[in-house]
Amino acid sequence: MKLAELVFERPESLQAIEPLEARGARRDAGRLLISSPQGHFHAEFTDLPRFLDRGDLLVVNESATIPASLPATGANGPFIVNLSTHYGGNLWLVEPRLSYAEPGPLDLKAGDRVLVAGVPGRWVRPYPGIDRLWFVRFDGPLGHALDQQGSPIRYGYTDQSYPLSHYQTLFSRVPGSAEMPSAARPFTAAVVSDLAAQGVQFASIVLHAGVSSLELEAEQVEDQPLYPEPFDVSAETARLINTTRARGGKVIAVGTTVARAIETAWDGERMRAASGFTRLFIHPGRGVHAFDGLLTGFHDPKTTHLALLYAVAGKERILEAYQEAVRAGYLWHEFGDSHLILR
Repeated sequence: MKLAELVFERPESLQAIEPLEARGARRDAGRLLISSPQGHFHAEFTDLPRFLDRGDLLVVNESATIPASLPATGANGPFIVNLSTHYGGNLWLVEPRLSYAEPGPLDLKAGDRVLVAGVPGRWVRPYPGIDRLWFVRFDGPLGHALDQQGSPIRYGYTDQSYPLSHYQTLFSRVPGSAEMPSAARPFTAAVVSDLAAQGVQFASIVLHAGVSSLELEAEQVEDQPLYPEPFDVSAETARLINTTRARGGKVIAVGTTVARAIETAWDGERMRAASGFTRLFIHPGRGVHAFDGLLTGFHDPKTTHLALLYAVAGKERILEAYQEAVRAGYLWHEFGDSHLILR
């Protein structure tokens, strides 16, 4: 697939600049676009139980968001470092930025020293094929620095900073995501109760999401490298997915993080327990095997997330859905509206 196939037009005004709570609304008060082989349908997020059946399974990510954006100082003065992924010891993959709204470029050199929230470290090298991400080896752990100086990662489209609680979901349990697994953000206890009454079950995985602001750079989409992210799919979740599909129920991945975790745990015939690191890139050439639908937000052009959506439902249906979403004024990004895609 060529990069040009992941392009669509969307007005800047359709970027969600604040969470619903900032306007005094409930998290589940957002909109829901349903895309299926029968067409595209408009609803509210609280209507989600209407579009699922008894025996269906929703798989959610229990990773909790950490305050991963930290002040930094280097040879060229102050900037910020967005932590992405921890690879053990004091080795991190990070995204250095001029500010929350400006990615750079920054003049960095392997071997130079850097001070991040008071913790000294050394630039190791850029991630191969993704020059905006750098490995840093710190002189000590970052736990205290995160507690004292960390804040949630934000970008230029948000109107202000918000507390970490706005970047957690109802299912957040295991700290580790640099950016919120935001597909589950609209779930409330009331929605979960309505789904349970409908006979819909839940299962969970953990995938600690790194920074997601990276656009595809390879002209041939399949050539784009992805960095490894830690994940865990339990034996119980694998069993629930297998039994749900065996009896004809739908497995719905709540978010692209869940999709990547369970596809990584697919052995070619069925789900299995699996853990470790995944850099699986789901695109149309690979396809999807472990789930039957995806509940997600709305994603930017030229991104791996959009390529994943094409793999779920095909380029034509996804672009039709996005045209409909633009026409109807749906909102993009982590505080935006929701999209249920049924295969």
